[in-house]
Amino acid sequence: MSSVGLMAYLRSQSGSHSHHIGGLGSSASSALVEQEQYLAELLEERSKLKPFMPVLPHCYRLLNQGLTEPLSSQNWRSSQSSSSGRIVRRTMRIDIPVDLFPSYNFVGRLLGPRGNSLKRVEASTDCRVLIRGHGSIKDPTKEEMMRGKPGFEHLNEPLHLILEAELPLEIIDARLMQAREILEDLLKPVDESQDFYKKQQLRELAMLNGTLREEGSQMSGSVSPFHNNLGMKRAKTQG
Repeated sequence: MSSVGLMAYLRSQSGSHSHHIGGLGSSASSALVEQEQYLAELLEERSKLKPFMPVLPHCYRLLNQGLTEPLSSQNWRSSQSSSSGRIVRRTMRIDIPVDLFPSYNFVGRLLGPRGNSLKRVEASTDCRVLIRGHGSIKDPTKEEMMRGKPGFEHLNEPLHLILEAELPLEIIDARLMQAREILEDLLKPVDESQDFYKKQQLRELAMLNGTLREEGSQMSGSVSPFHNNLGMKRAKTQG
């Protein structure tokens, strides 16, 4: 989602809780104003930083955390307006532009070495990511065998992603939007010579295979804006 869209969402969230402010006094009202200003500044900085995401991954990740954690922690609200404790489940679909770029390896870019890239998206957003549709099974022969069987109806659809989240009502929309923005960035084809993200995936694969040879001043660490090795789950393809 764009910065404008996310800012509109944040404002709607603050507006939906405005009835608490009157009973909390000027200090709470001031804190809420400061919170919105802080989020607006983070959005502006993230927009400026976006072109440099491949070489400044940790800065970008911290900005993303700064945008979502204030919403999830709710530390800036009074205890009188604490979380409802209601857990909800929501899904979102993202279409993959295979019709525009039929030869581009979207699935490989999403998964990364041994599925680690997609696992990091899940770990950093608390959303489950499923790769579905025609081309989601690595082996074309197996995909044809599974087509039409129960649970594989999606194989008759174009390649797409399904985002699933089961989180507290107060934070689920922010987490889904965060995941969607990360994934949509990854689904923008990049010229191979300029694709630092893909180069780092190849470097990670070499590290996993024990074949990495350091040359010059190669970038270290992950170029992923959602680098996080904690709570890593699994890659979601079939086959």
